[in-house]
Amino acid sequence: MITPTEKNIENKQLNFARYLLGALLIIAFTYANLSLKAIAANQISEQQLEQFKKLPPSQQEALAKSMGVDLNSIKGQLSKGGSSEDKKNTETFPRGTQFDAEGNPISEEELEELEELEESDELKPFGYDVFANAPQTFAPMMDIAIPADYIIGPGDKISIQVFGKEKDELELTVNREGQIIFPAHGPFTVSGLSFNEMKRLLTARIKEKVIGVDVVVGIASLRSMRVFVLGDAHKPGPYTLSSLSSVTHAIFAAGGISDIGSLRNIQLKRAGKLVTTLDLYDLLIKGDSRRDVLLQSGDVIFIAPKGNTISVEGEVRRPAIYELSQNENFNDVLAMSGGLLPTAFAKTTRVERYNQDSLRTVVNVDLTKKRDLERKAHAGDAVYVMKAAEMFEQSITVIGAVTRPGKYQWQTGQRISDIFPNVDSHLLHSADLNYSIVVREIDIARNIEVLQFDIAKAISSPNSKDNIVLQGNDKILVFTNVTKLIDSKINLDSLAFTQDNLAKKEQELAKEKYKQKQFWLKYGDSEKVAQLDTEEAAAAKLVEQSIAQFSGGELEEELDPKELTLFSRQRLLMPIIEKLKRQGKSGQPIQLVEADGEVKFPGIYPLARNARVSDLIAAAGGLTESAYTVRAEVSRNQVVNHRAQQTSVMFSLSAALAGDEKDNVLLSSKDRLNIHQVPAWSENSVVELRGEFVFPGKYTVRRGESLADLIAKAGGFTEFAHQEGSVFTRVQLREIEQQNLLKLTADLRIEMASKSMTDQNYSQSYAEVQQMLADMANVQPVGRLVLDLPRVINNKNYDVLLEGGDVLYVPTLKNSINVVGQVQVTSSHIYDINLSADDYLAQSGGSKKRADEGRIYIISANGSIKMMESGNWFSSDAGDNLKPGDTIVVPLDAEYMNNLALWTSVTSIIYNSAVALAAINGI
Repeated sequence: MITPTEKNIENKQLNFARYLLGALLIIAFTYANLSLKAIAANQISEQQLEQFKKLPPSQQEALAKSMGVDLNSIKGQLSKGGSSEDKKNTETFPRGTQFDAEGNPISEEELEELEELEESDELKPFGYDVFANAPQTFAPMMDIAIPADYIIGPGDKISIQVFGKEKDELELTVNREGQIIFPAHGPFTVSGLSFNEMKRLLTARIKEKVIGVDVVVGIASLRSMRVFVLGDAHKPGPYTLSSLSSVTHAIFAAGGISDIGSLRNIQLKRAGKLVTTLDLYDLLIKGDSRRDVLLQSGDVIFIAPKGNTISVEGEVRRPAIYELSQNENFNDVLAMSGGLLPTAFAKTTRVERYNQDSLRTVVNVDLTKKRDLERKAHAGDAVYVMKAAEMFEQSITVIGAVTRPGKYQWQTGQRISDIFPNVDSHLLHSADLNYSIVVREIDIARNIEVLQFDIAKAISSPNSKDNIVLQGNDKILVFTNVTKLIDSKINLDSLAFTQDNLAKKEQELAKEKYKQKQFWLKYGDSEKVAQLDTEEAAAAKLVEQSIAQFSGGELEEELDPKELTLFSRQRLLMPIIEKLKRQGKSGQPIQLVEADGEVKFPGIYPLARNARVSDLIAAAGGLTESAYTVRAEVSRNQVVNHRAQQTSVMFSLSAALAGDEKDNVLLSSKDRLNIHQVPAWSENSVVELRGEFVFPGKYTVRRGESLADLIAKAGGFTEFAHQEGSVFTRVQLREIEQQNLLKLTADLRIEMASKSMTDQNYSQSYAEVQQMLADMANVQPVGRLVLDLPRVINNKNYDVLLEGGDVLYVPTLKNSINVVGQVQVTSSHIYDINLSADDYLAQSGGSKKRADEGRIYIISANGSIKMMESGNWFSSDAGDNLKPGDTIVVPLDAEYMNNLALWTSVTSIIYNSAVALAAINGI
């Protein structure tokens, strides 16, 4: 089958043949009285000759025959400039290079560029690539010393120098009779002698005949010889080589060994008799060239077909397919493959072979035992040396808030203090010194138990129970006492930073907050996202600058969840808790307990061996400031008479922390510790008043204080206050809005995907879909509580009880009406009591084609929404329903969004948030 490359070359050759044929025709008509032979010999240009040389022999012959040109005369002209022949002899070309009829390589410029083939993982036969760069013709070796045992033969040119009483310099060729003819002394028979024997013979004979001279005998040039390379050579046939050539030289001259040829059974035959058998593995693997003997004229090198093979792969130094000789065992195979890698698991080496029924079977071989190494390898065996397990044996693993985490050597009697001799050089500054754990495997099933210790006590008091004796494969977890980097932003050490260092610190903190937010967004915890959004306003004012400005664009890449790993309890304990849950079964309750209430890190914790209430409190980070220490409660489930019953154990928390064993309750599976808050405890609740107040600012409010009370405390409003346009925001409402936005975005994504697959008329482009979702992502939740502020002040029934984080914005009175949405020009207009909504829409250029005129609505200054009814809003007295600060919204017709049911909700949220934010930003 002709390949595209070959076809392309053939087309080029045919095109040139036509061109050359035309040139010859012109010459024929111009010089009709001349012989075509002379034309061919004298009138063809050098360029045409070069192109003619590249034609295949069949096309050369056809072209010459059609023109009546003597092909030999053209070849005679081609043969001029034979000086290039010597260069050609020493030139080497990769196997696979294409040559023309004269043996010249076809240049790469004339071939199409071949696509680079991907490297295959398939095993390759060993040793064949040695001959991949075999020379096209093998050059005679003229620059090496002549061996002393070199046998002289016809064709060798002998150099003889005589100096002393007489001086003479001769070069004599050994003739067919094996003699050299000395002009002054007659013939000397030298054929069959070694080089040293010839030198002694000639020196002695000349000195006998000429007295008083010294003689130097050498070889001026070596004879060439003709040998045959037959069998499975790449290019079998006769070759003319130097008389110093060996078997491997002949193989190189023949282009190497074909894919089906044997590297281990290369026979040298002389006069019909076997001289030696060359095993190239001895040369390639051991460097043994003893059987690579010198050739003689007429020798035959026969390359036998490839014998039985065996493949070796896996954890060996030289994976490949090897040829087997007789009675080779796995030790020999291992030597051929270069031996095992340090990562090899030699005890269980898999050998796949065919049995007597021609079915594949698996045999396990232990390459560490002499008995298995001496087992015979079979033809067709596939040996796979597997990789050793990456698990460490009898080591200690240190994880968490330490300066040098990783693997440590385990020794008998080793303790915690041996791993951590001191706090400063072995633990991070954020390390929790009161709670660390050791995770220990307790059986062959790799079930675990947890041991809890105080690392500060283990280091400071080596004889304490906290300085646990370690066992092999223990894992030590050291937690941090902060949940995120932002918690540790403000500290005394930061005051020693330069301005550049502080800027770098700010950048790292911004990245950390962004990573945390992305982590919880990815794993679907909207509460954490809302919590981070709330913290963002209070943490170093990082919201004043964009994340992109801090990160320099690096955060555009997808974040790897591994990069988000801190050393908090929540992160490090997650896999341990899951493991303990899987261990639980009938008769073996789950070893988990829970701490709730007034502790720093409430949550679920592993139940450590012999753990008590004080241990669980330490695990939870200790008590908060508001913890009620007089009494606490442990709730537990107990099985009594095959029925589960819930019981409660009440105890004195202060006594338990003081070490009283009676109150320091011993914990059991799934106990729940609840630490109560001090009755009537209240954190400082801060509410902010912004805008047109007599005394705006932040106020600390008591529990039960109302909005009207706070306004009175602030001195009331200024004369410029627009009470109807006030905006009241609450943190809790903002969190709810954030959750609703996330849910609405997810629902919108699902609806778009569903319509794109089921509705043939769905025409929304991918870019438009992404833009809509991006708009949703950019919506900032406000958390607005719509209220009528004048009514709140004048009627206590409408008053609002305040919560920490509440903010009331009262803007300056604005005598304007806003028109937004699908109108020709989004604009603001001076309020005129005589104008209707229709008038304001007309002043904005009217509705666009995409407007949904049946769903136009009004956002009042206080945030309430009123729909425009055609019977009322467009009547002559419609202006009475509009008030200063109102916004007329013309929504997009859902038909232009492929009737997406959720799009109305999306646009409503976007416009409402925009109006509220505009009011807030205008203060």
